[in-house]
Amino acid sequence: MVKWLKLEDIRAYTIASELSDNVWNIVSKWDWFSKRTLGSQWVNATDSIAANIAEGFGRYHKKDKEKFYYNARGSAFESEHWTKKAFARKLINPVERNYILQKLIELPREINYLIKITEEKLEI
Repeated sequence: MVKWLKLEDIRAYTIASELSDNVWNIVSKWDWFSKRTLGSQWVNATDSIAANIAEGFGRYHKKDKEKFYYNARGSAFESEHWTKKAFARKLINPVERNYILQKLIELPREINYLIKITEEKLEI
């Protein structure tokens, strides 16, 4: 029996999706100014990781898929920047920072693996 790969089977996607919900939950408790300035940028960047993986997954051609995976990796680095800013501005505590940064360090490796598998296994 053939098992079709689902989006939820992709480790990079599940990590990114859970992480973006975590960031949302943190930012949703901030005051208006912090949400409006840093918070919206951070949420958008973090949401963009999983969203780009999902969009790439839905594309047909290998190069089209890879383009979105590269965008996802770029968003992971942007999210790392916003995480460090949130900590520097005392909007998150060390435990939150460490957890989020650990996931953001893990994500580019997972996305690189996704790009490698796409390059090696897809013919189109």
